[in-house]
Amino acid sequence: MGVLCDYFRAADDAAAISLMEQTDGGPVAVAGDGRLDAIDLKGLEPHVILGQLVALAAGVPWHPHVVGTELLWSGGDEGPWMMSIEDTTRDTLAAIAPGARTSELSAQWGRIEELASSGPLPPEHLVPIIEEIAGLARRARDAGEHLYCWCCL
Repeated sequence: MGVLCDYFRAADDAAAISLMEQTDGGPVAVAGDGRLDAIDLKGLEPHVILGQLVALAAGVPWHPHVVGTELLWSGGDEGPWMMSIEDTTRDTLAAIAPGARTSELSAQWGRIEELASSGPLPPEHLVPIIEEIAGLARRARDAGEHLYCWCCL
């Protein structure tokens, strides 16, 4: 079973919770919708897969709490769920500049077990995803906003 994940930015927790109420629980990254600054990263949940990118970017060993989150809204036991992502994660992602560093991270991240079940991904394969999440994090940081993740099974 796959997990759907939308990452978005909002001014604060109250604004993110209000968004859940406005969308009847999401999703928030609707193609061409333009409601908010959000990206759809199917399968890239924050704790394990995104957490390993954050650990690589920060130069620290990965552990399940590298990305700190707090559950802010729940649609029940079956989901969907929306959580805040700590600002240190936002800032680590925002610091990933396009170029050689992104290519290096793509090659490293493409070797993690969760992404490379059939062998390592091509070195540049994840560059667009890294640039997308880093760009969202930069826009959030620069606007004084926070990152959030909407997830659904």
